[in-house]
Amino acid sequence: MTMLKYFNDNDLVRIYNDTPREWRDALRIAGANLKEKKYITDEYINEIIKNVETNGAYIVIVPGVVMPHALATGEGVLGTAISFTKFNEPVSFEKGDAEKEGKLFFTLAAKDDKQHLENIQNLMELLMIDGMTEALSDIKTQEDFVEVMNKFESTAT
Repeated sequence: MTMLKYFNDNDLVRIYNDTPREWRDALRIAGANLKEKKYITDEYINEIIKNVETNGAYIVIVPGVVMPHALATGEGVLGTAISFTKFNEPVSFEKGDAEKEGKLFFTLAAKDDKQHLENIQNLMELLMIDGMTEALSDIKTQEDFVEVMNKFESTAT
C-alpha cells in the first residue's frame, strides 16, 4: 500500500482552508488528527513545539514540507501512525525565510526507534516521487487528494 492510500484508508488526511496565525498553531492543528485517533496526546504535540523552540525549524525537511515529530520514546506517544495535513498558505517557521515555510505537514508518531525510522523512510520515498509535492501542494479538497492518490497509484510499479 502506498503512503497516500494509507493516509486515505485510515482517515489521516486533513485539508484546511484557514491558515494558522503562527507555526505553533499549525503544529497543534497538524497533530489533532493523531490525537483524536489516540496515537498521541497533547504532551507529544507540546514536545514537538518545545523542540522547535529549542532547535529551530529542523522539522521543515525541504521548503514546503514539514515533518513534525519528537522522540519515539517521548511522552505522549500511544501508537504508530503518520497523518497528512495541508494548509492553503505556507506557514512560516522563521520570519522572512522562505526555506523555512511549509504547506504540507506529515506528523509522525512511533512507539519505538525502529518504527520511527521506517516512518521517515516511507515518507521520504513518497516525497521523492517526481511531482508528488507539487501535486499535494495544489490540492484543495479531499476529492483532489483522492485524484492525486489515484493518479500516482496508477503510475506505481
